[in-house]
Amino acid sequence: MLRRRPASAPVATVRGARPSLRELVLAALAGGASLFSFAPFGWWPLQFLLLAYFFYRVGLGQSVKRATLLGWAFGFGWSVGAMHWLYILMTRFAHLPAILGAIGIVLLGLYMGLFGALAAGVATWLRRRWSLPLITFVLLVLPVTWGVSEWMRGWVFTGFPWSVSGYAHVDAPLAGYAPLIGVYGIGVLVALCAGCLVMLTQRRRPWAIGLLGAVLMAGFTLRYVEWTEETGSPITVRLLQGNVPQDHKFDYAFLSSILDKYRAMIAAAPADLIATPETAIPSFPQQLPPDYLASLQRFATSSGSTLAVGIPLLDGPRQYANSVIALMPQPASYRYDKAHLVPFGEFIPPGFRWFTDMLNIPLNDATRGKVMQAPFPVKDQMILPNICYEDVFGEEIAYQLRNAPRPATLLLNMSNLSWYGQSYAIPQHLQISRMRTLETGRPMLRSTNDGATAVIDGRGQVKHVLPFYTEGTLSATVRGTTGMTPFIRFGNYAFLLLGALALLGAWFSGRNYRKKKTNAE
Repeated sequence: MLRRRPASAPVATVRGARPSLRELVLAALAGGASLFSFAPFGWWPLQFLLLAYFFYRVGLGQSVKRATLLGWAFGFGWSVGAMHWLYILMTRFAHLPAILGAIGIVLLGLYMGLFGALAAGVATWLRRRWSLPLITFVLLVLPVTWGVSEWMRGWVFTGFPWSVSGYAHVDAPLAGYAPLIGVYGIGVLVALCAGCLVMLTQRRRPWAIGLLGAVLMAGFTLRYVEWTEETGSPITVRLLQGNVPQDHKFDYAFLSSILDKYRAMIAAAPADLIATPETAIPSFPQQLPPDYLASLQRFATSSGSTLAVGIPLLDGPRQYANSVIALMPQPASYRYDKAHLVPFGEFIPPGFRWFTDMLNIPLNDATRGKVMQAPFPVKDQMILPNICYEDVFGEEIAYQLRNAPRPATLLLNMSNLSWYGQSYAIPQHLQISRMRTLETGRPMLRSTNDGATAVIDGRGQVKHVLPFYTEGTLSATVRGTTGMTPFIRFGNYAFLLLGALALLGAWFSGRNYRKKKTNAE
């Protein structure tokens, strides 16, 4: 058992520049256990404990190589644990052999682990460079580098920020910070709370407990701050969940039945807004029966309904977009093209066409839409669509809200997660959408193929949801909101500025620590 030491000293010292195999395995298992902090489990306090264990192991020594390898193992486990369901896409629907699917998951984990390696390695390098005491290392430097590494996951090679730590806290006290500093800022606070747990191994236990309590209490209090307000008249919505089997969706033999299904679901009853899932119509307009879209337009006109329809649009030879079209009571042209595409699934990174050809995924080389696209009106509400994976990028949604001449009052996510079977992908994606509503104060409507079709209010609460993996229609009355949260105004700049200030404080702390050490000598 380790003796407690002063807060300025490391909890212990290890020899050697490399961690043992046992340490790496335990770090990977700790990272993998993070799965249980996310939906559908929601054990968010577990995340504090797992990160505290990771920080404790990193704090045992000052070898940059050792810290980097531990971070890589922890990040590898985190990625594989939280996103193991990608194996279903690779093997069941992309038809890869099981061994290649497993290799694909391992390779993804090794890549994602690099961000954990960066967080631990850079933090330890700064610790040595600035001669930082343990308390500064654990409470300032590690939380900032952890948060920055998660932020980098959101844009390096177009980004893949699924399962960043802040998403686990939509129902936790830290959710109150979302309108201020967004999901990445919450990730920093998660790491700060974990650092407080590490400091319980030192002499300043009351101080660490006090800081942990203050952070959680402030977040709890912030949840009662109203950043936006309701606007306009409520509208009626019908959100369609077709539950079309994924292996039927792009099979021409089933096209007629899919088209008939959605035409019947749309025409079943009028509503101010009727929304289909992503690519509910799985063929280009040029390949549809000549009267199909015209019949939907006639229904929109006769019923006074606005239809948001997911459909791919062909713009030229091998030029197509994953799109939403709006058919309005007064015929008008509206089109939204998905701007943030999924690597390998919707665009082919340079040099990887051989791999995407193996996956055999339809529409896997789409054209990217514009970053800034206007919302469309439904009565006196403005609806901003985003397609599937796009709502993982809160900064991009905030950018559209703050730069639109007439900002959206409601968000609309149209998704198809059937690629991932009956897995944790659906509840995790619902959790991500809830974070977007917390950041922006905007309600979100979700229309999906097999879940989660839902209505989320501007405070992140799921008001209505259809059962997963069933066919159905969700009818509700919703009212949009107006106003700008700090996150809409400043995006991730606020979190990055606070991180820079924390590192500046760490530098001053290290300088003062060196002076005291010199004077003592």
